[in-house]
Amino acid sequence: MNDLLASLYGAIALIGAVSALLQTNSFNKLISVGIIAGGVIPFLVDRGYLDVAIAVGLIIPVTTIIILLVCRRGAA
Repeated sequence: MNDLLASLYGAIALIGAVSALLQTNSFNKLISVGIIAGGVIPFLVDRGYLDVAIAVGLIIPVTTIIILLVCRRGAA
């Protein structure tokens, strides 16, 4: 992986982590966790773990939607 791209993806993951730490709303925290995944998945692909990257890419959005629906139901 190019060093520039590695730095960029690392920065995306770090921004997501800091954002998750600073957010107080649960919805915003879930979005921040999604940003972390967006920064981590390219590293998985770079190491050759394509099956893990596909699984993570499918599991995180689906679980985020389910958790948002559950949180929304509890708030109403």
